[in-house]
Amino acid sequence: ATTLTDVYTVPALTQAVISTIVVCNRGGSNTFRISIAPAGAADDVSQYIYYNVTCAPNDTFAATLGLTLNTTDVLRIYSSSTDLSISVFGVEIT
Repeated sequence: ATTLTDVYTVPALTQAVISTIVVCNRGGSNTFRISIAPAGAADDVSQYIYYNVTCAPNDTFAATLGLTLNTTDVLRIYSSSTDLSISVFGVEIT
């Protein structure tokens, strides 16, 4: 969506390891942003791990990360178009 969207929030009493984020562009040239908000904090430029990354038409961007998130941390994504599909893979540790 063309708004910053909470994609995943780590549940209570849990940690999560985000292993891979995949962005698939089904349309024209588009950009995306990915941020991690510690404890669900308000959006801040220091939280971004990717910012205005261009994804070429009909292309896929994949990042293998190994990010460890704590309880209530939030993964947020912004895309410039509804033509982007985003998948997040990882494990929860309780």
